[in-house]
Amino acid sequence: MAEASLQGKLIEFKGASLAVMTAHLRETEATRLADAMHMMLGGMPDFFAGEPAILDFAQLTSTPDRVDWTAIISLLRRYQVQPIGVRNLPDYLHDGARRANLAILGAESLSAERPVAPPPAAAPAPAPAPAPAPAPATVASPAVAANDSAAPQPGPQTLVVERPLRSGQQVYAKGGDLVLLGGMSPGSEVIADGCIHCYGPLRGRALAGARGDTSARIFSTHFGPELVSIAGVYRTFERGIPQSVAGRHAQVRLSGSDTQLTLEILPLQGD
Repeated sequence: MAEASLQGKLIEFKGASLAVMTAHLRETEATRLADAMHMMLGGMPDFFAGEPAILDFAQLTSTPDRVDWTAIISLLRRYQVQPIGVRNLPDYLHDGARRANLAILGAESLSAERPVAPPPAAAPAPAPAPAPAPAPATVASPAVAANDSAAPQPGPQTLVVERPLRSGQQVYAKGGDLVLLGGMSPGSEVIADGCIHCYGPLRGRALAGARGDTSARIFSTHFGPELVSIAGVYRTFERGIPQSVAGRHAQVRLSGSDTQLTLEILPLQGD
């Protein structure tokens, strides 16, 4: 009887949150994409670590007649990126994406910020009763006044990691900043939706502004990473760290307009 009662629970569906990377494609020609990724990632085949990715086509420079999904998926998997869906794709290309086992997502799917539903309309107030005789004025206590006011919204969360990160370890600060007190080793990875502050050796890969915050920055007291990224704008260091910041206090930030963002690596003043 116990085995029969468990038959209906062999599979359950529950809601869950998943950190998913978005790849903004401005081109669908696999050859040109391969050249661009080789320049950006230095040709390292294991640059990523099997991260799922949504392919976003909102910034296409021109609309293609067809897309070679097999070539694009093969290219991304070469760098250990696992495409799971597409969005902002023209309708006539949907069938090909489905045949490539890619989910068709709406423009708001997996968005970092979702529209908040408006509050329900308040019920009409009942007709006022006859006013009683005026009573002596009273002063509300501070506790009552605090309860009457709207509760403040919680601010961004900061994740503090005290121990050094070893190769292969990954830390994600969702919705806020990340503070590393012990630094990180080559081969490790840190991701934050906000800024990254590293008070030890910065090695491995550091990705700030993971949900598109272009104002995010990376701060380090000993700069020497394999890769830095802010809001999806990457830079690798296969040719070495610039001498002006190698092993020194440095910050990484974005500059320029929304259409032409540039990653800057600057020494911190006073170093």
